[in-house]
Amino acid sequence: MNESLQRQVCFSLYSASRAATALYRPMLEEMGLTYPQYLVMSLLWEKDAQSVRDLGEALDLDSGTLSPLLKRLEAADLVQRRRAVEDERRVRINLTDAGRALQNDARNLPDRLAASAGLAPQDLQSLQDTLAKVTAALRQAAAK
Repeated sequence: MNESLQRQVCFSLYSASRAATALYRPMLEEMGLTYPQYLVMSLLWEKDAQSVRDLGEALDLDSGTLSPLLKRLEAADLVQRRRAVEDERRVRINLTDAGRALQNDARNLPDRLAASAGLAPQDLQSLQDTLAKVTAALRQAAAK
């Protein structure tokens, strides 16, 4: 590999992301989910009945990307899309019973990734903290 490419932080982040997604892929396929769908479901498992807007902001996805993903989750009977009573322009996403039940199958995915990474829990936490700082700083820089 090109040495200058190996020294670029953006490539290291990209490579790590692809490796993590590749590890998750077969586990998620068993559950009938793609990685982006898993992220949506994870947010809903933390807090059900979120608006499409809130999900999009949390995942940094626009509605053009998120809406088809939500339609596929609804077709799989994992979520329901409902118009908000207080404002019909807003759509709330609710877990179905099948969507809630899927959480049990997904519980050990982060632990499996951590074990595969070969890092101690405190090292993984430090990595997450660093990545959160990097993400916030890069978003702030991009907004200028």
